[in-house]
Amino acid sequence: MKKTYATSMPNHIGAFLKASKCFATLGINITRVSYDKSVDSHMLFLDVEGTEEQIRKADAELEKIGYLQNNASNSSIVLIEFCLKDVPGSVTDILELINAFNFNISYINSQENGTDYQLFKMGLHIEDPGQITAFLEQAEKLCKVRIIDYNSSERTYDNSIFYTAYVRGLAQMLDLTEDQKQGLLVASNLAMQTLDEQGLSPYRTFDSISKFAELLAKSKGDRFVPRVTAHAITENTEVILIEPACGSNTAVIKSFGKILCIDSGYACYADEMRHILCSVIPEFDTTSKSLLLTHADVDHCGMMNEFDEVFVSHNSARSLTCEAQNKNGFREQNPLHRPYINICKILTSYAAIDPQKLRTPWTDNAALKEPLTQIGFFDFGDLHFEVYEGKGGHLPGEVVLIDYNNNIAFTGDVYINTHGLTAEQAEYNQYAPILMTSVDTDTKLCSDERKAILRRLGVGNWKIFGAHGAPKDYCVK
Repeated sequence: MKKTYATSMPNHIGAFLKASKCFATLGINITRVSYDKSVDSHMLFLDVEGTEEQIRKADAELEKIGYLQNNASNSSIVLIEFCLKDVPGSVTDILELINAFNFNISYINSQENGTDYQLFKMGLHIEDPGQITAFLEQAEKLCKVRIIDYNSSERTYDNSIFYTAYVRGLAQMLDLTEDQKQGLLVASNLAMQTLDEQGLSPYRTFDSISKFAELLAKSKGDRFVPRVTAHAITENTEVILIEPACGSNTAVIKSFGKILCIDSGYACYADEMRHILCSVIPEFDTTSKSLLLTHADVDHCGMMNEFDEVFVSHNSARSLTCEAQNKNGFREQNPLHRPYINICKILTSYAAIDPQKLRTPWTDNAALKEPLTQIGFFDFGDLHFEVYEGKGGHLPGEVVLIDYNNNIAFTGDVYINTHGLTAEQAEYNQYAPILMTSVDTDTKLCSDERKAILRRLGVGNWKIFGAHGAPKDYCVK
């Protein structure tokens, strides 16, 4: 049995030794340790492995010695900038006010800048958030005061309760449960540790996670306003493309009264997407619905449980089945991608699919030799697609659909129209590469797959539907 502990340990000599002895005595193996005093001087993360009985005893022992994380505290750090006259003793009145409110100072930074004023930045540890308003009223009588969001700070100012306060802020933004908050705490630390080992700033990681969460929250409810366009393909068939700001497009093919969706966006937008789908296709809720996934990424699979059947490649089915069995899917099997995918699943309320819904109508090619290999056909209405599987440049299991009769192609994330992204889509797309180091499993191979797609297109005017951004009009002469 494996478990991750987010331990809150006293900041003194021998604290880690005491926890280590606890696990060693019980015969539990420590498989990962993460601690960075510059980020949080109390939080230490431990991945351990042992029997269920050993883990149960460790829970009791760590709780007894007060090492288990307690999220009940409302204390937080507030970073405040005081604009003080550059004269001797100017900071004294502010320090006396801080002392009067019994605030602890966790961070100070200031230097002269050639003007008559100095900007003092201070991180104040505040036990009762209700006190901050009264404090600011008093401080503003002494000088100009500005509260600074930690994301805009170049370095951390909270070295004691960073993780707890950070996760609490994200949880409030997206209304997360206690279990989701604990999972996010661990995933955020793992993302920091993974990228720190790559020589990247851990604070850039936290900033990116926070902005990613802000973008998700910004598009909820009435603010979910995707770009929706209709494209006539034949007399009997049209494609309605729904492009949300966050997550994959959903292409709805309507042909002879039947409905097929290609990809389905994030799970957190299921209610909003259902409303959009019913508005553009009134019979959406009353007719049978099929979904085809270009690949098994979280931002494409969110609504897969809403459909009667889900068409996937054999490799995508393997990945989704692993998730249903509470194992790592293909993305999470990549150590560089695992933290971001865990964060994505938590923030977007992702749920695994019942494997019984999966349909694998194409050839199972376990050893793909070319960047793009034909694995079969797929007919829907009066559309006839040749189906190709990529070798895994973006993600193993990826498929591309090409209809040579009607000159249309659905290319997933292997080929997207980067110039056709809205400003919101472009902003969203910049964070995954930061947190994963690359959205592709193999960047060079993915490039080869894109070239192979274009080589497969015959002479004529084509419309390429990628999984992000507007369709691409492409002419082959």
